Amino acid sequence: MTANAQGLIKRLGPGVITGAADDDPSGIATYSQAGAHAGFGLLWTVVLTWPLMMAVQSVSARIGRVTGRGLAANMCRSFPRPVVLGAVLLLFVANTINIGADLAAMGAAVAMLVGWGQVVFTFVFAIASILAIVFIPYSRYVGFLKYLTFSLFAYVGVVFTAHLDWRAVGVGALVPKFAFDKETLTLVVAVLGTTISPYLFFWQSSQEVEEEEGDDEAGPLKENPEQAPRELTRIGWETGIGMAISNLVAFFIMLTTAATLNANGKTDIESTQQAAEALKPIAGEAAFLLFSLGIIGTGLLAVPVLAGSAAYALGEVRRWKVGLEHDFGEARPFYLTIAAAILVGLGVVLLPIDPIKALIWSAALNGVIVVPIIGFMMIVASRREIMGEFTAAPWQRVLGWLTLAVMAAAAVGMFVLM
Repeated sequence: MTANAQGLIKRLGPGVITGAADDDPSGIATYSQAGAHAGFGLLWTVVLTWPLMMAVQSVSARIGRVTGRGLAANMCRSFPRPVVLGAVLLLFVANTINIGADLAAMGAAVAMLVGWGQVVFTFVFAIASILAIVFIPYSRYVGFLKYLTFSLFAYVGVVFTAHLDWRAVGVGALVPKFAFDKETLTLVVAVLGTTISPYLFFWQSSQEVEEEEGDDEAGPLKENPEQAPRELTRIGWETGIGMAISNLVAFFIMLTTAATLNANGKTDIESTQQAAEALKPIAGEAAFLLFSLGIIGTGLLAVPVLAGSAAYALGEVRRWKVGLEHDFGEARPFYLTIAAAILVGLGVVLLPIDPIKALIWSAALNGVIVVPIIGFMMIVASRREIMGEFTAAPWQRVLGWLTLAVMAAAAVGMFVLM
């Protein structure tokens, strides 16, 4: 690897890792099902969500870097602590379901490769994730996470080996339309929820705080305004790149299953294996390996983010010491919350449903609970007594509130039809 490439990777921070973690097994399953169910018809959802996602994620990062506190801690400064705790508990529930579904999908992916041991490998991944988070210093661990993001690009390359009607792809990407039925609207909510997920807000905000605390020359922008031009510019380009990577991969995952399963009349993915088989017509026998490595790589990236975001949020509300740079003895409740989120999530393995279904429903749940959390976050980002002179930029406010409106409309529509 060249020195320039190594330097670029070293500079990749919370924004890029957050974007990559967004394409977790839940996202892969949801995008795959959307492509199988609607063909090219829902491609517009990942095009629409890129500017919305970039806005809300940059707001969350801005809150952390300006105040030197995570999102939940700042929410407690604007709203009654019990209200914030209620939102955080909803986040914890959604995250544990998502973690369990991700772990089950990772176990199923390994089982496809070796022919046995889905439950065994699911538990192995859970324990390995806990041990890595607790015992590997964050500065080293985050470097590992950065390299895992490159596994996502395999999905982009595969599509270019297939024959596609690019005019139909363009229409599907640029013309918003969908069948107004329960199944399709649930998928729309799931796509929105897995793309604009509440756990990502808490994670990126807290990671900005970690980055600032780990740099002796840095400080909260509210107290060190001279650092603002550099840091806010960094947050902008880094978050833009991270969300672009996330949505580009999502677009091509959806496109892959649209061009294979949907084109051949298969409109429902019932198992992890069937999702892998969608790649066979264009990737041959390498399909299982490609799909499995994608599930495993993104799962290893996403599980720490899911568990960590829940622990950050709960710890900030409860006024615990939080942070992955602290050792276990310094931040025991924080690390125990991470372990509890992963272990409780394992209960999903015991449910009599395929990981694909669990992944999609966890995405839909995220699409519902994200609505009030976006509202809380936008109010915090607009308050001068919290943000000082660095309140959210006008474009962030417009797109942030638009994101809330879009997510709320989709969730209400889903409940009405259900």
